[in-house]
Amino acid sequence: MSFTDLGLSPEVLKAVDEVGYADPTPIQAQAIPFVLMGRDILGCAQTGTGKTASFTLPMIDILASGRAKARMPRSLILAPTRELAAQVSQNFELYGKYSKLSMALLTGGTSLAEQERKLDRGVDVLIATPGRLLDLYERGKILLADVKILVIDEADRMLDMGFIPDVERIVGLLPKIRQTLFFSATMPPEVRRLADAFLMNPKAISVDPPSSAATLVAQNLIKVMGDQKDKRAALRALLVSEKVASALIFCNRKKDVDIVYKSLKRHGFDVAALHGDMSQPARTETLARFKDSQMPLLVCSDVAARGLDIPTVSHVFNFDVPVHAEDYIHRIGRTGRAGRSGRALMLALPEEAKGLDAVVRMLGKSIEEMPVEGFEPWSEGDVPVRGRRGRTRSSGDKPAASRGSTRKATRPARDTAPRKRRSAPAESAAPAPVADPASPTPEISAQDPAPAPEMPEAAAEETPAVSELSNGTTGGAVARPKAAAAKPARQRRERETKGANGDAPFGEHTPAFILRPVKVA
Repeated sequence: MSFTDLGLSPEVLKAVDEVGYADPTPIQAQAIPFVLMGRDILGCAQTGTGKTASFTLPMIDILASGRAKARMPRSLILAPTRELAAQVSQNFELYGKYSKLSMALLTGGTSLAEQERKLDRGVDVLIATPGRLLDLYERGKILLADVKILVIDEADRMLDMGFIPDVERIVGLLPKIRQTLFFSATMPPEVRRLADAFLMNPKAISVDPPSSAATLVAQNLIKVMGDQKDKRAALRALLVSEKVASALIFCNRKKDVDIVYKSLKRHGFDVAALHGDMSQPARTETLARFKDSQMPLLVCSDVAARGLDIPTVSHVFNFDVPVHAEDYIHRIGRTGRAGRSGRALMLALPEEAKGLDAVVRMLGKSIEEMPVEGFEPWSEGDVPVRGRRGRTRSSGDKPAASRGSTRKATRPARDTAPRKRRSAPAESAAPAPVADPASPTPEISAQDPAPAPEMPEAAAEETPAVSELSNGTTGGAVARPKAAAAKPARQRRERETKGANGDAPFGEHTPAFILRPVKVA
């Protein structure tokens, strides 16, 4: 199938031919006819397969008839990053060179006055990031009541970057009668939910399994035993050993981008840095120098994982295992584009094993490991495991005992023998009355406390038997004080059956200093 079979106008076909494209990609061949029919589209295809052209080409034909009004664009394309929005605008300039469509690009980091002047003249195609679009709308500089076509590009990236609330608000400002084109490289459940809310009877097009990597990209994994310093040394060794024409080096954080950039610069590599904290002119200049092959290496964050269409990129280095497994697909999709082959290498420390497992599960296959001379790879036993209290330990270490088992192992066993009762010295206590042996023992009434449990024989020989009668009489032994006899039987039993180690609760035992003998003058 060729582009002439898709129903495009001669002007668009002429522009496509001049660009050098002869045959459409699978996503283009399936999407373009339905877009020309006015159907909503739900497209899912891996990065680098031509999704941008699948909606720009038919949009040029649809918008060819009609005229734009001041501050009222006829179509709207939402992109998550400035770089992706700039790439879409470049595609419109290439494919729409023989049409009379006007276009405006609204992104942060550029002059608001210039963007407002373009909107005042009227635009057919408005390409914007969500934040800048809402900013101009709240200023009253743009109206969205005349939008006939809405395109949401890289919807999964919108989700990752937290733009979904802004996108939902923008969609609420658009006319209900419109054509919506929804494209994404991956289709997680959250993105599917948004598609169901935004689209009306869409044509679902999926040319590749969701979350699949480009087949022309050779993938390798380098396990580095050590820390970030060892990983930077391994990266430098790979840059020397691999035949790198141009490479993107991805880091998870802006801080790491600066560290890796300074490390490579210090070791003599020709490198530049790119992340979201840079001003837009600096980002544009850096990307232009990289595209023109003025520098072979670019250390970047995930801001460059989308929208960079540079066919000459030969290698992609994942210096950090991506936080979101889907980002791995977009990162390595920057190489192996337009039918070319590419190489993707990922460096991983033992503490990144969890993220690595997520990437492997998403791919559905393991990544071939590659050794690097001078660096020892780690094994599963070196993976740190976070304990119950947040302490990390190696999975090869002996597991620490639980809190209960540790206490059982360290505390001495409690002596379960009855506690020996100490009697007060004769000098410090008044003689107790002795019961009459001839008097009969009264029966225990139901109101009286229950008798104490029987004590072992060994304890009985050392402890005098004490009657539980409320009158305090004993069978020839020293009687218990009346105050103690009046206490509930449960407390007396607990006091008499305490172990010899002295763990009675505070207030339920007699302090030792009170029981010391006192010399009477």
